[in-house]
Amino acid sequence: QVQLVESGGGSVQAGGSLTLSCTDSGSTASRNFMAWFRQAPGKEREGVVGLYIDGNSPWYADSVKGRFTVSRDSAKRTLYLQMNNLKPEDTAIYYCAAAWRSVAGIGRQSEYKYWGQGTQVTVSS
Repeated sequence: QVQLVESGGGSVQAGGSLTLSCTDSGSTASRNFMAWFRQAPGKEREGVVGLYIDGNSPWYADSVKGRFTVSRDSAKRTLYLQMNNLKPEDTAIYYCAAAWRSVAGIGRQSEYKYWGQGTQVTVSS
């Protein structure tokens, strides 16, 4: 049974920083790619960043390039999302997810079999 547990959300002012963590447990046999998605109030959930669990081929949404950095510590089985220069439009619930992928990019949400419970990020102006 694969479980993903997020932490690190909170409230910051615009221009501030936060780091989200997602610790996974269970077999990696059915997943090789991990990602962060987010859902803002009244909007559809969207992909933010993604990364193969070996650290290769990071993917970033255009809206976060240059501000967000994704990384994974294999020993700790933890995926990190370092968010800098946060903007009010980054306010959302952030979800960690895992999938098995064989091509570049984050792919469709329907490909992600495992999801965390979500963590709230609120950025005030």
